[in-house]
Amino acid sequence: MTEYLIRRVLQSLLVIFLITLVTFGLIHAAPGGPTKMMLSPGLSQEALDMQAHNLGLDKPLPVQYLNWVGGLLKGDLGFTFKNHLPVGQVLWPTVGNTLILMSVAWIFSMIIAIPWGIYNSTREYGFSDQTSSFISYIGFAMPTFWFGILLQEYFSLKLDWLPLSDMYAMGNEGNIGDLFMHMILPISVLTLGFLASYVKYSRASMLEVLEQDYIRTARAKGVPERKVVFRHALRNALIPIITILGLDLPILVGGATLTETVFNWPGMGRLFVEMANAREYSVLMAITIITAVVVVIGNLIADILYAVVDPRVQLGGKGGRSA
Repeated sequence: MTEYLIRRVLQSLLVIFLITLVTFGLIHAAPGGPTKMMLSPGLSQEALDMQAHNLGLDKPLPVQYLNWVGGLLKGDLGFTFKNHLPVGQVLWPTVGNTLILMSVAWIFSMIIAIPWGIYNSTREYGFSDQTSSFISYIGFAMPTFWFGILLQEYFSLKLDWLPLSDMYAMGNEGNIGDLFMHMILPISVLTLGFLASYVKYSRASMLEVLEQDYIRTARAKGVPERKVVFRHALRNALIPIITILGLDLPILVGGATLTETVFNWPGMGRLFVEMANAREYSVLMAITIITAVVVVIGNLIADILYAVVDPRVQLGGKGGRSA
């Protein structure tokens, strides 16, 4: 186990290093690089050169990359080009706002979807199974932004039951009740999207396990169906589900760009769109790196949970099956 963890951590560090190289290269190769952002009819060339010098943009690209990575290792994400504000000052509040929204939707979806999918696998093609399939089709087919606009149109503009957008009403910042009311519509949109995949994956995974020979043997021996499902089948069925949950973990930080934009939620997804339009490359690179790190951590957590759920998975053991 220890050997496996060390190997996976080293692999993760290599992946993060390669991501920093690719991110830095793509951002600086994009049309309208950082220096273009400072161009203004009112500034002289001397002033532009001074700004480029202050931001370190006049140095060779390898030196800029090393300075950027060195800053990352110290927790320094750099400065914005327009206002020269610390990137962390702009970024970290939006990460917290995204976590509030996404974590509630994610947990709520898992609580509903996974038990529902498992139940449907034992009642294949029944009313509950057909209902979940219908909801999943809607979740996969309906554009997120359109569903959000429909909810705003009906519940906010027509019925006036819920707030239209934003995180708080003006003057109610920090009010938990007001925050809850503002979260209902965006969480409804996000939950539908999560449900569409989680119900399908949990049902399909459970059905595959229930068709195995050892399950038929358990049933032939007269083992109660409830025990067959929850003791013999569930543990093996959870492995593909853990994979999906681990891959979706970065969403909690990266946010849902369209949902946050439609509901004007001050999160990381909406910030990425705003910074892309403003060509604030330092902020874009910081968001990309943070998301990449969470992706790597999510995959590492999923690999570790394999061994917890299924002891037959020998992580790094000789003759064992690697996760």
